[in-house]
Amino acid sequence: MIGWTSAGQGRGRVALLAAAVLGASLSTVPPAVAAEQCTVAKAMIAAGDHWVANGTDLAANSWQNGTFHVGNLALVRTTGVSNHKTLPWAQDNKYLLQSDPARPFFPAFQAAGEAYLDLYSFHPDAPVIADVRQRIADEVVSVERGNTGYWDHVEALNMAMPSLARIGVMDGSEPALAAMGKLFRSAERKLYDGGIGLWRRDAGSDAYWSRGNGWALAGLAKVLQVLPSGDPRRPEYLRVFEKMANTLWFLQRRDGFWNTDLLRPWNHGGPESSGTALITFGLAWGVNAGLLDAGKYRRTVDKAWEALSTKALRADGFLGYVQPVASGPGPSSAGDTGAYGVGAFLIAGQQVARLTPGC
Repeated sequence: MIGWTSAGQGRGRVALLAAAVLGASLSTVPPAVAAEQCTVAKAMIAAGDHWVANGTDLAANSWQNGTFHVGNLALVRTTGVSNHKTLPWAQDNKYLLQSDPARPFFPAFQAAGEAYLDLYSFHPDAPVIADVRQRIADEVVSVERGNTGYWDHVEALNMAMPSLARIGVMDGSEPALAAMGKLFRSAERKLYDGGIGLWRRDAGSDAYWSRGNGWALAGLAKVLQVLPSGDPRRPEYLRVFEKMANTLWFLQRRDGFWNTDLLRPWNHGGPESSGTALITFGLAWGVNAGLLDAGKYRRTVDKAWEALSTKALRADGFLGYVQPVASGPGPSSAGDTGAYGVGAFLIAGQQVARLTPGC
């Protein structure tokens, strides 16, 4: 097993190990020096350190903490710096997902699985993903029996879809990938407006929520990242991803944020960082992957990151303007933060760093 190192003399070792695991190439500049020279890396380290030192409800294997730890491991891969929190969190939770017999495949309960899968790339021990793998196997059986409506709110595209894709690809499981396609098409029929390229939060909503659409764009990016180019379902995911990206490009505010209510700019008109960070991740990943035109989207990404890193992020690492837990558009203030907002900021930073000279 790979051990976590301290931020200092061990930074280089963490970065080298992460790069070896992921097949990445490293600059000849030592990671600690590279982090000092890269403003994106410095912002990521500040945000991660502040949350683990001052955040609330850090112990649970919830979707909020799962989202943070996905970002926290993106921080390790990007900067070579570890705050030593993800592995103990996962161990304390025995690598288990949340569960409820009344809702066996509730998407939010699967969100921690993505963090465990990321952790598995550092610690490739079977118990790390055993519960994730079993939950998905059980869900595939249920979907094959005709139960395709589990993804009835847009968050599911990020909470559950990436883990299903990764297990399906890792295990070479056509049934898992087929089940994912059925679940996605059911959600698309109920929630996606193909004419404008945006998702409603749920069937009862008439608003297009920035965080909800951020979840969808991020989830699709994560699926496209792992799905083989020859998979017959890939074109439909890519079609939605590209349509969403174009719409979100058009809707970005002048200050770089996206409004919490995407089509009603007068509704809760202040900055909001969680939706903005998720959208930034998706667009930046698309540029890095060569799926989105850099000439069109690079400025959008840069404006969004500037808003996040200079307006939402304080000098002490506190990330504000994170809309509290909700099921649709709502207000946020400079004093609002949350694990999922910080996690979204960190995955956005990982992709922005890849676009930034010196990082």
